[in-house]
Amino acid sequence: MTEITERAGGCLCGQVRFTVRHGGEVHVCHCSLCRKATGGPMLGVVCEGEPVFDEASPVGIHHSSDQGERGFCLRCGSQLYFRHTSDNAYAFTAGTFDDQSCMVMTEEIYMTEKPGFYDFANETRRYSQDVDSDPVPRQM
Repeated sequence: MTEITERAGGCLCGQVRFTVRHGGEVHVCHCSLCRKATGGPMLGVVCEGEPVFDEASPVGIHHSSDQGERGFCLRCGSQLYFRHTSDNAYAFTAGTFDDQSCMVMTEEIYMTEKPGFYDFANETRRYSQDVDSDPVPRQM
């Protein structure tokens, strides 16, 4: 894994620009809320601390559950992040980063909600719910 460093990203239309600190680990969430928000599993990069948005970035917020909220571009609708409200932890969507070369998929959560029409070949830690639950054995 790469060292934690500052990295930049933005939305599809370019109106939202941000910088965050992360080490490149990509966590996949298969829960139904993430799949509805992103059109598939959410490939999220857990960030250190809070993001810094450029001053003119038109970011909207949707309170999607009791656990958190989702940020998106008000102009193009691009999904930007999920924020856990209990601990203020941000996970930005992997595709929003300008440089994705350092990223490695390491973890999948909510495996019990994953539909059967896709499967990742990457070797990852897999959990039935969130990271505090028991791991699910890797299906071969």
